[in-house]
Amino acid sequence: MANELTVAVLGPGGVGGLLAALLSRSGHRVICLSGEQTAEALRTGGIQVRSARIGDFATRVEADTELREPVDACLVTVKDTALDAALARVPAPVLGDGLLVPFLNGVEHPAALRARYRPDRVAPAVIRVESTRVAPGVVEHGSPFAEIDLTGTDVPRPRLDALAEAFAAAGPATRVLEDETAALWAKMSFLAPFALLTTRYGLPLGDVRTRHRDELTALVEETAAISHACGGPADPAQALARYDAFPAATKSSMQRDAEAGRPLELDAIGGALLRAAERHGVPAPVAARVVGELSDRPGGTAVR
Repeated sequence: MANELTVAVLGPGGVGGLLAALLSRSGHRVICLSGEQTAEALRTGGIQVRSARIGDFATRVEADTELREPVDACLVTVKDTALDAALARVPAPVLGDGLLVPFLNGVEHPAALRARYRPDRVAPAVIRVESTRVAPGVVEHGSPFAEIDLTGTDVPRPRLDALAEAFAAAGPATRVLEDETAALWAKMSFLAPFALLTTRYGLPLGDVRTRHRDELTALVEETAAISHACGGPADPAQALARYDAFPAATKSSMQRDAEAGRPLELDAIGGALLRAAERHGVPAPVAARVVGELSDRPGGTAVR
C-alpha cells in the first residue's frame, strides 16, 4: 500500500460515514458503496460530520452502487442483517488483492467472508465509537473516543500496518492485534450483555446496571466463560467496571434498532453466543432466556 490509499466503504452509515469522512479529510481517495439514493446524496453533498470531539467538517467522497475497480481496502460497515445483500456490491474478482475489513458485530462473520473472498485478505476490525447517521451524508459523532483494533490471522502484517497508519492519522486511535480470536471475543464479551439487556428491557445502560444488576452480572459471567472456552479473554469484573464508567444514558445499537423498528442483529450477537456455548459445553441459561424472549417478541428476529 502507498501512503495515500484508495478505500471503499460499504455502507456509509454512522460508522462507515464517519470513517469515510475522516479518511477523505486526511487525503485518501474514498469510494462509498450504497443504494442509488444515498450514492446520489453523497455525490452531491459529500459527508458532513458533527462532532464535539473532532469538530464539525464536510468533505467530498466518490459514491457508487457497486465496486468497479481495485482498491487497497474495502471497509464493511453494514449491519449483519443487511450483509448478504450488501456484499453483492463488492464482487470478489474486482476486489482481488484488496483487504476486506469488516467492522461487524459478532464472531462468526470472518469465516463466512473468507469463504467468499481471499482468506488472507480478510482483516476483521473492532471499533469503539458512538456515531449515528441522521440523514444520508450526515453523521453525528457523540462519543469522546474513537478507537480501532485491526487484526487478521493470515493477512500480511505490512498490509495491516499501512491501513492502521492511515486510520490513526485520520483520527481514531488504532492498534494492530496479533490474536484475532481474542480481539473479536473482547468486543463480544462487552457487547453481548449490553446489547441484549438494554434491548430486552428498553432501558439505557444506567438503568440496566442498577435495576437489573444481578441479571447483568450473571450474563457477563456467562459470556466471559464462553469467551474463555473459545480462546478469548475472560474478565467479568473488568466488563462490569466498564459498564459502570459509561454515561447512564448510553444505549446499544441493537436497542436503537428496536426503537426504530429495524431488524435486530440478534442472531449475530445472541445466536452466536449460544452456538459457541453449545459447542464448548458452557452453561448459558441467562443468555438463552434473554435471547428467547427477544426472539419471541412480535416482529422478533429468528435465531438459527
